[in-house]
Amino acid sequence: MDNPFRPSAGATPPEILGRNGVLDEFEYGLRLGSGAPGLLTIFTGARGIGKTVMIGAAHDLAREQGWAVISETATEGFMGRIGESMRQLAEELGTGPQTRRITAIAAAGFSITTQLPPERQVAWRTLGEGLLRLLDERKSGLIITVDEIHAADRNELAQLAASVQHFIQDRLPIGLVFAGLPAAVSDLLNEGVATFLRRADKIDLHAAAVMEVENSYAATFARAEIGLSPDSVRRAAEATGGYPFLIQLVGYFLWREAENNGGTLTEIEVGHAIDAAQRRHARTVIEAALATASPKDVDFLLAMAEDNGPSTAADIGHRLGARTNLVANYRARLLAAGLIESSGHGKVDFAIPGLRQHLRAQART
Repeated sequence: MDNPFRPSAGATPPEILGRNGVLDEFEYGLRLGSGAPGLLTIFTGARGIGKTVMIGAAHDLAREQGWAVISETATEGFMGRIGESMRQLAEELGTGPQTRRITAIAAAGFSITTQLPPERQVAWRTLGEGLLRLLDERKSGLIITVDEIHAADRNELAQLAASVQHFIQDRLPIGLVFAGLPAAVSDLLNEGVATFLRRADKIDLHAAAVMEVENSYAATFARAEIGLSPDSVRRAAEATGGYPFLIQLVGYFLWREAENNGGTLTEIEVGHAIDAAQRRHARTVIEAALATASPKDVDFLLAMAEDNGPSTAADIGHRLGARTNLVANYRARLLAAGLIESSGHGKVDFAIPGLRQHLRAQART
C-alpha cells in the first residue's frame, strides 16, 4: 500500500477531518441554482489550515452535480485566464468557430483578442453571459474558484465581483468560491463594488479535534497492518494540534519510518517522524507566515511567546512598553494576517501550531 498522506499545498488528503457540514450550504446551492446564498462562499483561515483542500472539495461537489468548474489562483492576469476558459467551454458546448485562435489576453481590459473580425470579439462579461445561458439551457451552471486572493490585484478582484453580481441579477447559474488569508478577505469585503460579497457564506476554518486525528491515524495504519501502539497514535495526533497540514506531514513521515523499519513503529521512530514533520512545517508554513510580518509585528509575537498559553493585551503592552491603542493596532493587524486568533475575552493565542516554539528558539539565538 502506497503512502496515502500528501503534505503538499492543495493535495487531497486520505480523509478530510473536522469539516463535516462545512459545504452543506454550497451543495444545497448547487441543487437550488441561481441566487442561492451557498453559491457565494469564502474560505479563510491561517496558512496550512486547508483552504485549498476545501476548494478542491467544492470542485468535486460541483462536478458531481453536473456543473462546469473554472479554477484559478489569483496571480496576475487571472481574469484573462478565466475568460479564455469560458471561451473554450462555450466552444465545447457548440458555439462559435472551432478554428478560432487566441492571440492575446488583455486582463486589464477583461477582453479577449482573437483573429475574428472586430464585431465578433466579445467582452469578458458578454462572454460570461453567453456561456451561462448555454449552461442554463442544459440545467447546469458554472462555478469559478479563486485561491490565494491575498496575492490578487484588487482591480481584477473587483471586476470579477462586479461581473458575478451582474450575472446573479440576471438569474444566471453562477457560483463563486474564494479562499485567502483573513486580512485579504476582510479588505475585500470592505471594498467598493465587492461589498455584495458580504452576503457570502464566510467559512473560517479551524483545527480538527485531536481525537478525530487519533481515530483517523489508528484506522489508516491498521488497514496497512503497520504496528503502532495506542500511546504512539495518541502522541502523533497530539503533535499535529489538529492542524490539517501537520496531520498530513506527521502521517507522511510516520509512514516513511514504517517503510524503513519493516512495518513497525517504536517510540523512537514516532519521535523521528514528529521531529521531521515539525522541521518541514517550520520551513514551509511558519517562516513563510513570518516573512510578511514587520519588525514591530514580530516584537508583539515575541511578547506573546513568553506565555505558555493565551496572552492578555495588558501583559503584551507591559512587555513592549507600549500604549493600549498601539497594542490594539498590532493585535488587529496580526489577527487579520492569520498569525494570531482570539482566545476568549481580551485574550489572543497563536493561530499556527509551533509558532510559539519557533519564536522562542529565535529569541535564544
